[in-house]
Amino acid sequence: MESHSRRREFEDQALVYLDRVFHLALRLTRNRTEAEDLAQETYLRAFKHFDQFDPGTNCRAWLFAILRNAFVNQVKRQGREVLGLDEGELERLEADVLDGARTIESPEEELLRRVVGADLVAALDRLPLIFREVVVLADVEECSYKEIAQVCGVPMGTVMSRLSRGRRLLRRWLERLARERQGLRSAR
Repeated sequence: MESHSRRREFEDQALVYLDRVFHLALRLTRNRTEAEDLAQETYLRAFKHFDQFDPGTNCRAWLFAILRNAFVNQVKRQGREVLGLDEGELERLEADVLDGARTIESPEEELLRRVVGADLVAALDRLPLIFREVVVLADVEECSYKEIAQVCGVPMGTVMSRLSRGRRLLRRWLERLARERQGLRSAR
């Protein structure tokens, strides 16, 4: 019976966030198949370690932290750089964001594009992961700074700094796009 009650408690506490976990995985990976795998791995780890979850605390933040750790491990296994960026790299990334980057289509992207707008989705996809994760957690998932700090394992000041830079990159890209479109309309 212990196993059944544990499973039931997990379902009640954690499964309500399945869509949000998948959505965050999709925003981080920018690939539907990888996001599905990452969400599945997150829930497997969460169930395995559910005895470590403190009832009454924020289950969503706990799941997001598991997801983020699984994602970081996945990226490291693939031999890619995860989140460590120095100031020179940050400046280069700002330029890259403005120059453009490849985006990946999926049904969720299509829905988000209709609701939020293609330009914002494209801008989010162009953000380097270090900024994209905090912007998505804050502005899409509506997590508090404290929750984001817990999920990312960084101080709250770092969250605020990354969020500020990420939003600034988004704003610059969208402003540039608006100017380009205005120029096209003026030329007609």
